[in-house]
Amino acid sequence: MKMSKKDRQPRLRQEIDKNPFVTDDALADSFGVSVQTIRLDRLELNIPEVRERIKDVARQQYDTVKALQMEEIIGEMVDLELDKYAISILDIREEHVFTRTGIARGHHLFAQGNSLAVAVIDDELALTAKSSVSFKRQVRQGERVVAKAVVTGIQGDRTFVTVNSHVGQELVFTGEFSMFRQQHSEEKEG
Repeated sequence: MKMSKKDRQPRLRQEIDKNPFVTDDALADSFGVSVQTIRLDRLELNIPEVRERIKDVARQQYDTVKALQMEEIIGEMVDLELDKYAISILDIREEHVFTRTGIARGHHLFAQGNSLAVAVIDDELALTAKSSVSFKRQVRQGERVVAKAVVTGIQGDRTFVTVNSHVGQELVFTGEFSMFRQQHSEEKEG
């Protein structure tokens, strides 16, 4: 049986509060209603669309990227704590895929992971010294790739970063990056 609007809207707000990156399509599937119904509910509740929610979360929650300009990051940065972790989202569109198959070109997934590995470094200069990557499954047009970079160690002028990219709960890309940095933040202070 369908949930009434009165029951659905508070649950919709809870769902979006819990995961501000959830799409209208995913919400429509979850609630068993049309995307248009979700949009109307969001409008009535004054909840912005996912793009605006992502930007809002990003403005509130993360440090300032030092090694890149924001427009140089592949995907949309949604969270960052320098020398700890970074998260970005990349919606796979027509320009990211092979025309004949609709499958994303691998260099876009690599670029998302690599730019995130650079962005997480707390230094003005960060460059990729070495990487080892693995593509776990094909990504298709219309899918959303959420990449998370985690700093796993810092030794001298090297920072080690692991990047895992998911579509939903499924791992699609993983990378180990050895990043060159000018100096470690503790050396800067001393």
